[in-house]
Amino acid sequence: MHSNDLTLWQLASAYVFILILLFIVKVKGIHREKEILISSIRMTIQLIIVGYILAYVFANAHPLFTILILIFMLSFAIYNIYQRAKLPLSPALKKKIALSMAVGVTATLVYFVLVTLSVSPWYNPRYVIPIAGMIIGNTMTGVSLGVNTLLEGMQSKRSLVETALMLGAAPGEASRPIINQAFDSAMLPTINSMVGMGIVFLPGMMTGQIIGGASPLMAIRYQIAVMLGIVGGASLTVLLFVQIGYKAFFNDRYQLKQISTDKNKA
Repeated sequence: MHSNDLTLWQLASAYVFILILLFIVKVKGIHREKEILISSIRMTIQLIIVGYILAYVFANAHPLFTILILIFMLSFAIYNIYQRAKLPLSPALKKKIALSMAVGVTATLVYFVLVTLSVSPWYNPRYVIPIAGMIIGNTMTGVSLGVNTLLEGMQSKRSLVETALMLGAAPGEASRPIINQAFDSAMLPTINSMVGMGIVFLPGMMTGQIIGGASPLMAIRYQIAVMLGIVGGASLTVLLFVQIGYKAFFNDRYQLKQISTDKNKA
């Protein structure tokens, strides 16, 4: 055991912060005790399961294991985007979300693993899975914001889009302000995280490497590379989504479809 390994007792001591949070919401009369407890237990169980799975996969590296895990991660991210939508998603829009995520994440991950990191073998799970997790997670957040902004824009600015269509504008041209706003909203959190990184906070990956004994300068190199990969993956995927996603709001005659507000009917 290394001197900086975290013991089970040390890990258990960290749960005091959950107790503090429970005490605060109890005193304030904020009825969130159940959600906090369930979230804490669920987080712990999920991470323990993932830890055992990764330990096995790392010890038995095989391309099939890596690919299956990546497919599961990507599928769960797409499902999460569907669930986070504030308005119902049409089947056509769901397909475009899935296509954007699959193409954008895959292209970014392949380039990052093969060119930036030059991982050998290419399916090495110790590198591929953690990197994929960061790219997929941040891309999921960006696309979720883009989806909601696009949905709300198409609903609230419906009259403006229809007016532009009546004046002879193509669907893409009529929707351009909404498309640009959706892209901007989706990328803003990633841009903000870059601005504060290194001064306001130290990213999790870099912190983990330093605690694990890596040189801070080497940890910084990896963090910069990963952050650029995240930005590339998010921007490519969001751009692809907004460029094809708006088409799901129009029919074959270039007319704007009615947007339902009842998710139960989606």
